[in-house]
Amino acid sequence: MQIGPYQLESNLVLAPMAGITDRPFRSLCRRFGAGLAVSEMITADTSLWGSRKTVTRLNHDGEPGPISVQIVGSDPLKMAEAARINVAHGAQIIDINMGCPAKKVCKVAAGSALLQNESLVGSILQSVVAAVEVPVTLKIRTGWNPENRNAVSIAKIAEASGIQALAIHGRTRDCGFSGQAEYETIRQVKQHVELPIVANGDLDQLEKIKQVLQSTGVEGIMIGRAARGRPWFFREISHFLKTGNKLPEPQPLWIRDRVLEHLEDMYSLYGTQHGVRIARKHIAWYSKGTMGGAAFRQRINQAITTKEQCKLVKDYFDCLTSGEEKAA
Repeated sequence: MQIGPYQLESNLVLAPMAGITDRPFRSLCRRFGAGLAVSEMITADTSLWGSRKTVTRLNHDGEPGPISVQIVGSDPLKMAEAARINVAHGAQIIDINMGCPAKKVCKVAAGSALLQNESLVGSILQSVVAAVEVPVTLKIRTGWNPENRNAVSIAKIAEASGIQALAIHGRTRDCGFSGQAEYETIRQVKQHVELPIVANGDLDQLEKIKQVLQSTGVEGIMIGRAARGRPWFFREISHFLKTGNKLPEPQPLWIRDRVLEHLEDMYSLYGTQHGVRIARKHIAWYSKGTMGGAAFRQRINQAITTKEQCKLVKDYFDCLTSGEEKAA
């Protein structure tokens, strides 16, 4: 899949997820076959950029390109300025968030709330595209509620504004993450624009991913929640799409080593104290559904040092290999 001058190594994209798709996780997913990994969203309100969270998000040292940074806001001028600053910090693609359904985002008329105002959508897109020389992409939902699915109209505005690729989550804003994602609207969008389209939403099974690619005609697939604790899912998807066969499930010792690598990257980026806290949720996802996982997570949440946290991870996955853990 091509985005501007960038030929992606695969048509699989890691979705931006707040508090999850930081640089260590993006880099890990890229290693396992994601052709693009979009950053956590960064507010267009630069007055808030002094926080440790945003300063960390602006750090792309050592990250494999192309580096895609997502910005969120509702003011065309502020969005343009945020795009310019992020490009100066290393962004090679700017992604605009018009898909987030979170109340704290929508209550300031940003994210998916913007889908109700097509005129403002056009103004924001045109302003950002004009502000930077790098490709600009867009993420949306199918509309703001099931009675008002206007993704086709938004896609036409995006194409006319110079957007280089469009990701669509198969739910409306009002749906949040409840119910089942639908892909018919995404198929309709693909029939009306020439933009590269990336389908998103509930794509957690290999057969389903293949079926959605075929039925919608989209160029790419965006994986979000299905990658939590399973960054190697991208490798599994690529193998299945190429061969029709499924890779064997990774062994506990192999997973252990990947988790420990991930932990070291988080400690390096966030520092030891903050890194330990952030790592807990990732460790919980890595151990979801495993034998003895519930008791293990209780122990992990009590660990306060990197040494203790790493030892618990090592011992747990070693026990899984020897069969010592009992079912959670």
